[in-house]
Amino acid sequence: MAKKETKEMSFMDHLEDLRWLFVRSTFVVIGIACACYFIDDFIFDTIIFGPKDPNFVTYRFFCEVTHYFGVDDTYACAQEFNFKIQNQEVSGQFSMYLWTLITAGFVIGFPYILWEVWKFIRPALYEKERKMAGSFILVSSILFFIGVLFGYYIIAPLSINFFATFNVSKEIENIFTVDSYVSMMKMSIVASGIVFELPIIIYFLAKLGLVTPDFLKKYRRYAIVIILILAAIVTPPDIPSQIIVSIPILLLYEVSILIAAIVAKKTETNE
Repeated sequence: MAKKETKEMSFMDHLEDLRWLFVRSTFVVIGIACACYFIDDFIFDTIIFGPKDPNFVTYRFFCEVTHYFGVDDTYACAQEFNFKIQNQEVSGQFSMYLWTLITAGFVIGFPYILWEVWKFIRPALYEKERKMAGSFILVSSILFFIGVLFGYYIIAPLSINFFATFNVSKEIENIFTVDSYVSMMKMSIVASGIVFELPIIIYFLAKLGLVTPDFLKKYRRYAIVIILILAAIVTPPDIPSQIIVSIPILLLYEVSILIAAIVAKKTETNE
């Protein structure tokens, strides 16, 4: 039978390992952020302000889909966005610039952060599970980057399209601050990436015995309500956008139930 590592560590030893986890991860994120300085034009002009262009790939895709089904394309087909982005603070652009590069460093360096997390939790795992480091980092990174792409190509464009075209009166001109625009982009991207880690989180909660498949099934209806509320928060207040965002998260929840069931079965076998 596989066993866990027998070396005992004190609480302070665990805190020391956790501290170094944060230190090393921070240095890597900052290092990548510094490297991103050399491609900052691409990051801002192409990536950050890409969804501001009505010809962005997401708008074209939804427009073609609505044309295919013969649906009114007034909302789906983005027209010229009538809004401006401006800076209102002396250090506004500089602060936004630094935090955007740091966010880019976090996203790109996420696999390394996963490696550090794996090394931290490794002593609590069985010998067979400790050999799964490559699989853990690969699957977790893939889920995270899928979530990042989902946030960038789905959530962010839907939000921009809605808020840029929404106007209660012709007397009001939409002038968004650069900080609010970039913050919305970063939140959509990073939050989506973290949400897509749900199966991995459920796996470790199931390993710790904090979550069971029966528990997840029992509270599925509550989870659906929470997911719908979450979708309503991160998307514009329109039903189509909320449905588009909710479907992948609901699928992730169902996958999490399956993962919890597999973990429970293996735990019973080991016992």
